[in-house]
Amino acid sequence: MLETIELQPGPFQEPRDVQVRWRRSARARLVSLRIDARAAEVVITLPPRGSRKSGLALLTANARWVVGRLSALTPVLRFRDGATLPLGGVPYVIRHAPEARGGAWLAEDGAIVVAGDEAFLPRRVADFLRAEAKRRISESVSRHAPLLGRFPRAIRVKDTSSRWGSCSSDGNLAFSWRLVMAPPWVLDYVVAHELAHLAEMNHSDRFWAQVNKLTPHTDAAEAWLKKNGPALLRVG
Repeated sequence: MLETIELQPGPFQEPRDVQVRWRRSARARLVSLRIDARAAEVVITLPPRGSRKSGLALLTANARWVVGRLSALTPVLRFRDGATLPLGGVPYVIRHAPEARGGAWLAEDGAIVVAGDEAFLPRRVADFLRAEAKRRISESVSRHAPLLGRFPRAIRVKDTSSRWGSCSSDGNLAFSWRLVMAPPWVLDYVVAHELAHLAEMNHSDRFWAQVNKLTPHTDAAEAWLKKNGPALLRVG
């Protein structure tokens, strides 16, 4: 359920209306709150017996943080002719080529060229980025998996709002396609992190030892995602 709630972030600040999405989870033990950067919403998750009152109390107690995080979100970057978006941390300009054929591709002059009718441009750019993400992620998996002696059953690319990657108990790996916009060493870290879960389904010292076998960028990549990740969620 989506609801508009007025928050008072501080005694000398103007109230602000925020969009709050309420969720109930059978797996949740405590009331939790997070920001969905893509939707610019607050998500409050309640355990089976959690009350709306407890969720509102958590929201009120964190009003200043919530308003600050929402205010810091970058504007949405739409896929359109002339827009600039990062690919592997490098800016590329979307260039519409209505007379061309072939979907979307990278040009040598630093452009993502999109063929066909302009109405199809957003979908073709999104399809191109997903395919490019799958290619780059698969290449990273192929480099690292032999070093661990662990291989995923499948690699999937999704559009997630709270996780950059995941590893299921049956050995399937899933990644956000938005990682393709990050620098290569950031994408590589996320791949290493999820591959390490094939050996250690936890975050123990043994798990981090596996990660460190594959990448030296753990701290830097996590810091980069914390700082820049919300902006990636605002693309598209």
